[in-house]
Amino acid sequence: MDFRPFYISIQVALFTTAVTFFLGLAAANAVYKMKRGKGVIDAIFTLPMILPPTVAGFFLLLIFGRNRLIGGFLYSIGVPVVFSWTGAVVAAIFVAFPLMYRTARGAFEQIDENVIYAAETLGFSRFKIFWTIILSKRF
Repeated sequence: MDFRPFYISIQVALFTTAVTFFLGLAAANAVYKMKRGKGVIDAIFTLPMILPPTVAGFFLLLIFGRNRLIGGFLYSIGVPVVFSWTGAVVAAIFVAFPLMYRTARGAFEQIDENVIYAAETLGFSRFKIFWTIILSKRF
């Protein structure tokens, strides 16, 4: 029996999960801290969630095709995206990112600002506040 498709699926899933986790956290944190334009950025980040799969696939083919700007550049440096492992990862991230982003943003919006202010007065760095207070209390 040939198990290569299974192994490729596991690799794509693991890599996509790791990238989507950190990318979703970073995007949600950035949008949460924004003063203006949250609605526009939020709409752009959640757009893949409402697109039909055929439209999303067509959109990705338009961006990463060999005759397009981004796809042509990637192909010229030896990174073909269409019909490759890289393309599977990009497509999976495109579909999974909005789910992670919305979950993380909802969690960030429930944070009590007074706890963050208290940590700042106690001398916690921004990095320590983010990893010990914000993430440990929400996830």
